[in-house]
Amino acid sequence: MEKKKIILGITGGIAAYKIPELVRIFTKAGHDVRVAMTKNATWFIAPLTFEALSKNRVITGMFEGNIDPLAHISWGQESDLVIIAPATANFIAKAAHGIADDFLSSMVVAATAPMLICPAMNSKMYLNPITQENIKKLNNKGYVIMKPGEGELACNTEGQGRLPDPVDIAEQAFHILENKDLKGLKIMVTAGPTIEPIDPVRYITNRSSGKMGYAIAHKAAMRGADVTLISGPTNIKPPLGVNLIRVNTAEEMMDAVFAHRAEMDAIIKAAAVADFRPALSSNQKIKKSEEDISIKLVKNPDILSELGISKSKPGQILVGFAAETENIMANAKEKLARKNLDMIVVNDVTAKDAGFDVNTNRVTLIFRDGAVHELPLLTKDEVADELLDRVRMIRGKDNELHC
Repeated sequence: MEKKKIILGITGGIAAYKIPELVRIFTKAGHDVRVAMTKNATWFIAPLTFEALSKNRVITGMFEGNIDPLAHISWGQESDLVIIAPATANFIAKAAHGIADDFLSSMVVAATAPMLICPAMNSKMYLNPITQENIKKLNNKGYVIMKPGEGELACNTEGQGRLPDPVDIAEQAFHILENKDLKGLKIMVTAGPTIEPIDPVRYITNRSSGKMGYAIAHKAAMRGADVTLISGPTNIKPPLGVNLIRVNTAEEMMDAVFAHRAEMDAIIKAAAVADFRPALSSNQKIKKSEEDISIKLVKNPDILSELGISKSKPGQILVGFAAETENIMANAKEKLARKNLDMIVVNDVTAKDAGFDVNTNRVTLIFRDGAVHELPLLTKDEVADELLDRVRMIRGKDNELHC
């Protein structure tokens, strides 16, 4: 994502102490952050903290010396995003009714940039019908309102009203800022391993963490696609804005894939589906004995091959993955042809920086027309963007052919 200008408005709530972490996330990502605080916010945290982190002067009043007298107009009109965090009940009420009695509220009234509001307050204040009506008004005006978290509050009560985690606020902000070049596309992504039960406590699986598939789903949703993520068991937090369907076995994954495939413009099969399952699964735990036991394995359905046999929608793009340990390119090209894929993503899973359960990957993209594109070592998010760029290109060429 190219450098963005982000305005961060801080109002007078105890959760203001969490906002330096949000500034750090944005500046580390290379964005220009400017902070405006209400007078009450300065009772909770000093402006100097934000000046040190953002490398920009903080504005706390409309008539401070040495500031542009039109800053309350230009800031919200020349930025890419305005975030109010924490947003108190008082500030939400002012914004909903167009009250502009200080720098921050005036900037919000004049702003043309997208607006992200992050409420934080006592649960009774948040659930008060007046506050809820004010939030509804802002929502109807196009503001994005994050739901506060639940738990212990600073007022020694528990309930809904906690400021969303700074990481989650940043994630929502990046969703708003990202170029929506995939808007209108429906994309299915499969991710993670499958597990094939031997008995109620044991199963066969593989080393897939699901990180690559989740990265693809995450980036596709950020870029505006309507994303369905079908996931085997993982420990990864679901990406924002995706339709998550959880499954366990290969057969469950196949059922979910085929239940949703007809409407998809692209299907990206990043899951490591178990090739085999026990022929029989015991309903009771198999007890240890002195004798060895044998487990007969039978083949699981080949979901990717079944998808390739008959694509359910004209122009539907099918992408597969090949996790190889030897004869990497030859095996991947054979799989591309045999399974009727438009693109295959191949990598050497024996490499320490590109195998299972790491945050980087080094892949080669092979296309139906024989083209090969080798990517350098990248983060899995970066690989996801590269892959989605190629899906978009294939989609564009296909549309040209059908015109």
